[in-house]
Amino acid sequence: MSAPDFWGDNLRAKEVIAEANRRKDWVDAWTALKRQSDDATALLELVEDDDAGSLAEIGGDLRALAAGIGELEFRHMLRGDDDQRDAIITIHPGAGGTESQDWAEMLLRMYSRWLDRRGYGYKAIDLQPGDEAGVKSATLEVKGKYAFGYLKAESGVHRLVRISPFDANKRRHTSFASVFVYPEVDDDIKVEINEADLRVDVYRAGSAGGQNVNKVETAIRITHLPTGIVVCSQNERSQHQNRLNAYKVLRSRLYQHYKALEDKKRQAIEAGKTDIAWGNQIRSYVFCPYQMVKDHRTLEQTGDVRAVMDGEIDRFILAYLKCGGRFDRIEKGDEL
Repeated sequence: MSAPDFWGDNLRAKEVIAEANRRKDWVDAWTALKRQSDDATALLELVEDDDAGSLAEIGGDLRALAAGIGELEFRHMLRGDDDQRDAIITIHPGAGGTESQDWAEMLLRMYSRWLDRRGYGYKAIDLQPGDEAGVKSATLEVKGKYAFGYLKAESGVHRLVRISPFDANKRRHTSFASVFVYPEVDDDIKVEINEADLRVDVYRAGSAGGQNVNKVETAIRITHLPTGIVVCSQNERSQHQNRLNAYKVLRSRLYQHYKALEDKKRQAIEAGKTDIAWGNQIRSYVFCPYQMVKDHRTLEQTGDVRAVMDGEIDRFILAYLKCGGRFDRIEKGDEL
């Protein structure tokens, strides 16, 4: 960086600085853990066997150290080209009306809780309420290191089995919703968008039940005609800001789309999008007749459904990352 011509190529300079910062993060994390370990070792050498208070303190330090090591191992699995990027999450209900729309909102809450736990910043770019309950679609912009690396594990169809709160006869229902995660594209990455390939629709944003409908057409829907990708933004009051948000989502989705083509992964990604129904689910959430959440790719499971719906999904993400995102099968015949 001290070279006289370092800033001669601005783009290259940014890449070098970003790489230096990434390496510094690893060194700083390792140094902090080494310091924790040294401190705990030094304290242990000074403590008497009958000093219960100090032993308890050391035990707490060791648990914190183990958690820190686990977190560093977690990050070590995130070595993909886009893993360090911010992320964009989209959630769409499957067929089934209110049931599936309510399930989509439950997933939105689950991810919001996980993001809060992780300390990520996020905001809703698009949120379209359901007719009676839930959401018809939701798009979140997530800011933070490794946001995409972690959340990519959640892309796919999620299945819910429960006694429906909307069924007067209290029958068991199965609902589906899709979750797709895209890396947010930096301004430095060029994604060519031909304005002639776009159809831009402007409409009035509204809320659940048709209440508080805007008097001005501020919501934006952009359709990329060559790929059929559609993005929306309606949560800002200004049409200009909604347009900027919609373009941001479109650039990210096109980047992922073309990258998937290059990597020969498009077929797998699109196959998951085409049918939000039985046989394509990556994970099942069973509330009744028993309680269990099971990932059909990794076979990771837990009976603590409440904790999962409160955002404790790290075990599923970790299992996915350990497998490197490669799986032989989805248990389509599993009656879970």
